[in-house]
Amino acid sequence: MRLTAHALTCQRGGRIVFADLGFAVDAGEAVQVTGPNGAGKSSLLRLIAGLVRIEEGQLTLEGGDPEASIGEQCHYCGHQDAFKGSLTVAENLAFWTRYLGGGGRGPEAAMERLGIGHLAALPAGYLSAGQRRRLALARLLTVTRPIWLLDEPTAALDLASQRVLAGIMADHVASGGLILAATHGPLGLPTRELAIGRAA
Repeated sequence: MRLTAHALTCQRGGRIVFADLGFAVDAGEAVQVTGPNGAGKSSLLRLIAGLVRIEEGQLTLEGGDPEASIGEQCHYCGHQDAFKGSLTVAENLAFWTRYLGGGGRGPEAAMERLGIGHLAALPAGYLSAGQRRRLALARLLTVTRPIWLLDEPTAALDLASQRVLAGIMADHVASGGLILAATHGPLGLPTRELAIGRAA
């Protein structure tokens, strides 16, 4: 599998965020997207996920599912944790597993791996920032997607949780998945850097 971008241009709110951006990411590879604030790191991930329109250029995926769009083959984990506070931790994860199609570990195994199994019956609205992030990341394990798009994935995580996440990402890469992660700090696994230019 290979994800290739050729001469991508992204426009948000009438402003060109980045232009003429090209790269390729192969299966079994993790890429750290770097650049100053406002350079377009988050916009790039949202563009790949199909949440932002490509202004110019082309994005292709070789070796993926020809019946699915690129976005449908991605896990996008952004700044919004995307759960309902009135539902329990287990209910939120069960919903996302059903909605996205499952195929990975069960919700219970995912919660245990992320260290939130003991919170399964707690309404998600009572979670701390780090626990909320771990619940969001648990979707990576319950639903199989070859491409992971992670926006500041270690935000709000303590050091122990960062090590758990590093292990999860390393397992995904070792199984032939690919990762693009926008972050200002190290991810705890070997990565290649994709630097996006200066903010306008």
